[in-house]
Amino acid sequence: MSKHTIWDGPLVSSVEPLKARRLFLLLRDRILSGDIGPNTRLPSEPLLAQEHGVSRVTVRRALDKLADEGLIERRPGSGTFVNTRPTSAQVTADFSNVLTHLVEMGRRTDVKLISFAYMAPTPALTSDLKLQPGERVQRSVRVRLIDGQPFSYLITHVPERIGISYSEADLASTPLLELLERSGIVAERAQQIIGATLAGPEVAAALDLEIGAALLSMTRIVYDPSGRGIEHLQALYRPDRYSLNMDLIRTGANGARRWSPVERPRVSTPKTKSIPKTRVNRVSIQRRTTR
Repeated sequence: MSKHTIWDGPLVSSVEPLKARRLFLLLRDRILSGDIGPNTRLPSEPLLAQEHGVSRVTVRRALDKLADEGLIERRPGSGTFVNTRPTSAQVTADFSNVLTHLVEMGRRTDVKLISFAYMAPTPALTSDLKLQPGERVQRSVRVRLIDGQPFSYLITHVPERIGISYSEADLASTPLLELLERSGIVAERAQQIIGATLAGPEVAAALDLEIGAALLSMTRIVYDPSGRGIEHLQALYRPDRYSLNMDLIRTGANGARRWSPVERPRVSTPKTKSIPKTRVNRVSIQRRTTR
């Protein structure tokens, strides 16, 4: 076996998926931007391969991904066409009232409980939740779905003294904040940090993504009136199925004008019941800059 054969095979096998993802993102951006309009017939696989300098296998992988996203439709005997609008559902969160939104979102979406156990906390969790020496935490991992499609991967830690007030079955069917309120726990304030990360193997599999796909990352710590932590949540979201929205209004006197968040009015639906409003004193965003 020649040196060329030894090294070229693995190199090609690792490069082809990257080329497919690059072509997928290129076509996806053109479709979402309107550059390729609804009902437009895409070029054939050989023509796309020639245009972008890739193999037909790479083109097929990219088109399969576009079809999975609901952006294109293959019509036997006619070709591949851009859908009138994406069919994948998306959740939009009101960032100015994020805790109340979490309960309502929990009632409008489905959840799959991946794991549930009690464990000793890490030093970071002990500090964040202000736990007592020797205090354990309940750890759960859940995946939320909308229209059967996964959009969030949630890792939650709750002090054991609070976690024992509900069961594993409760957590698999009821939003966590609602369970806490039923137990008489008051959510007084929260600290929230938003960033971005890449999907590891376990998260990628749960969210139906490729390893290394970009994710919206949100870490939230909720406190009771005494200042003790009642929940630590690390949430990872598919950015194509989840977004944060905030309405702003100009406030303040001349010379000190600033943008302030405006809480959206809540709209009741048949699946969403009225719930007590959760008080939130402060939601902070940590911004990281690189020089």
